[in-house]
Amino acid sequence: MPYETILYEKKGPVLTITLNRPDTLNAINPQMTAELHAALDQADADAETRAIILTGAGRGFSAGFDIARRPDGRSSLDATGIEVADYIHRWWARDRDSSMELMHLWHITKPIIAAVHGWVMGGGFWYALASDITIAADNSVFAQPEVRHTSNTTFLFAALAGWKAAHRYALTGDHFDAGEALRLGLVNEVVPHAELLPRARALAERIARVPEPSVRFNKAVTCYGLLAMGLGAGMLMNVPLSSMAHASYNAQRAELIAAMQTGGLKAFLDARDGGFRPEPFGPKSAPKP
Repeated sequence: MPYETILYEKKGPVLTITLNRPDTLNAINPQMTAELHAALDQADADAETRAIILTGAGRGFSAGFDIARRPDGRSSLDATGIEVADYIHRWWARDRDSSMELMHLWHITKPIIAAVHGWVMGGGFWYALASDITIAADNSVFAQPEVRHTSNTTFLFAALAGWKAAHRYALTGDHFDAGEALRLGLVNEVVPHAELLPRARALAERIARVPEPSVRFNKAVTCYGLLAMGLGAGMLMNVPLSSMAHASYNAQRAELIAAMQTGGLKAFLDARDGGFRPEPFGPKSAPKP
């Protein structure tokens, strides 16, 4: 099927899905979400595909979910003029779908290797966490800066890194680099940027040499076992708590929305993140002496 926001490229037993909105740093909008999960299902049904690489075009893997203004001129974060119940319902539906979409990766029978570089933020960070294997370029920067405008983290962070590490970054939205992600167990390895896709492909081809039923069932051993242990229940708890976070519209968010209305997304981000600079890691950290 034709795709507009992703690239679907199959070469031998390896499929590469590329998030392809580079002008927005691959911000994830509803169309990209639908196309990505349709592509995953398409790959799952293709007997020739044995492994999937998930990567991003341009300067980063993904800047996260798209919060820019909609065609009607309003951001999804703006609650003004909307009934409280309707606003909560809107976020409940979106956060329910978000949790289901991440868990969808675990039900795909082909291993998914996330090959990330540059900005790996918000929802893009979550997809990197939910993938079976994650390889990071040495220029990767991870964060959930959306918590600074009242939003949610994901239980996946605590499940992988432990709750103290998750709190360090989920309660601040601070940036951390590929080395820190490796230390926390959020990625499998860090490689030079130029070697990212070749390394991911080499690993995908190595997996493809293993008999298909062995790969399929052994992925299920891990993913279904984690779900049975309670990871799925933890992810479902993201739904009510995330929707409450998103629906917590207050004066601080109103100030950010006002900045967006007058100066666009850049003004919104400057107002949200300016007080947190310098970041601990990455391009927005303090220059080294």
